[in-house]
Amino acid sequence: MKESEHWVGFDLGGTKMLSVVYDANFKPLGRSRKRTKGHEGQKAGLQRIVQTIEEALEDAGLKRKDVRGIGIGCPGPLDIKAGVIHQAPNLGWKNVPVRATLESEFKCPAVVANDVDSGVFGEYMFGAGKGANCVVGIFPGTGIGGGCVYRGQLIQGKNCTCMEIGHIPIMAEGPLDGAGNVGTLESLASRLAISSAAAAAAYRGQAPNLLADAGTDISNIRSGAIKDSIDKGDKVVRKIVEHAAGHLSRAVVTMVLLMAPECVVLGGGLVEAMPDIFVDEVTRQTRSQLLPAYRDVFKIVPARLGDDAAVLGAAAWARQSLRDAGKKS
Repeated sequence: MKESEHWVGFDLGGTKMLSVVYDANFKPLGRSRKRTKGHEGQKAGLQRIVQTIEEALEDAGLKRKDVRGIGIGCPGPLDIKAGVIHQAPNLGWKNVPVRATLESEFKCPAVVANDVDSGVFGEYMFGAGKGANCVVGIFPGTGIGGGCVYRGQLIQGKNCTCMEIGHIPIMAEGPLDGAGNVGTLESLASRLAISSAAAAAAYRGQAPNLLADAGTDISNIRSGAIKDSIDKGDKVVRKIVEHAAGHLSRAVVTMVLLMAPECVVLGGGLVEAMPDIFVDEVTRQTRSQLLPAYRDVFKIVPARLGDDAAVLGAAAWARQSLRDAGKKS
């Protein structure tokens, strides 16, 4: 690795685009952030990705030729080999050739990964899971994403992403999720599920502080509003969050039994807003459901890197993937 190498990380989230340029030691040199535009069209969206990277390079005082590689974390199921987004419902994208576009524009290798995978890899390399043999990440938000790093490698399918924890069935005859599936973790424990239950409680008069501050429109009941409601004494909202944490604990139990991770990282806006509730409640309920031999082999911790987890992880995963490919050639 040359000290003059520069890496670009990109996080294509549901509501934002974030690009950061790093040096060889992953010190940030420049960045650019934009909001995504819902259903703006695939061509326009790809152009905005390129523009965001160019602005980050300009902020870093660098040119395209200075970039060794680009890592990008993308939502939705992906074709890893081709670097194509199969589907990103929040963006209205289908079969988008992300890697080919970036490689054509910047004349350097590009590596495409799932955005939550990128975030978990970032936490493994630089954050809450640093140094662990196995790290599992669960990130509740509008949906629920999951990822796993085992012995330094992201767990991925041969041709597609995996670890879609949010779509695991948890409850027979439960509510529908955004994909129309019954009783999944996402339908029971996502921020959207919590907001919906909290809105109903506010409508019934059980959460007066939430009603006064945010009303009953779930688009206004985001992580900060839920936290404020609890802090101001809306006990039913706290119970709703703890109930959702109980569903998350079932996913953690499954992952502990399957992968025996030393570290389970909880991330996303909900956890950032209420780390004590989520970490304490998920830890308590997870341990109560495990065989004794498994109760003390792991820790549950909040993510440390915030918005930079996915973009930093994407850049680091690009470097590792290209390094590994070089060893095989």
